[in-house]
Amino acid sequence: MKLKIASAVLFTAVAASAFADELPALSTDSFASTKTRAEVQAELMGYKQAGVNPYATLYNQLAGFKSTRSRQEVVAEYMAARNEVAALNSEDSGSAYLTQVAQRARTSTGPILAGYPVNPQ
Repeated sequence: MKLKIASAVLFTAVAASAFADELPALSTDSFASTKTRAEVQAELMGYKQAGVNPYATLYNQLAGFKSTRSRQEVVAEYMAARNEVAALNSEDSGSAYLTQVAQRARTSTGPILAGYPVNPQ
C-alpha cells in the first residue's frame, strides 16, 4: 500500500514538473529599418515595372550571374577542399595531414625558432 502511494506521489511530482516551464519570452529586440518607406515603395515599383518579383518562388536570382573563374579553377578548388576534409575526418583525426601542412610551411618559410611569432605582421 505504501509503495502504491509513494509511486503515485512520485508520478504526480514528475508529471507536474513537466508542465512547470515558463511561457516563452517575447522578443524585445527593436527593429530599425535602413530604408525609408518611400525608398521601399520605389523599389517595389521598380520590380513591378520590370515584371520581376524577387520574393516569388520562381524568381531566378542567378539569371544574370557571370563567374570570374573558369570551370577548371572551381573544380581544382573543390577537389583540394574535398581532400582536406577527407584528411581531417580520417581515422587519425587529421593529425598526419596537419603534420604535412606544418612541415610544408616550415620548409617554405624557414625554421621556426622559439621566441619568434609564427605569423609576423
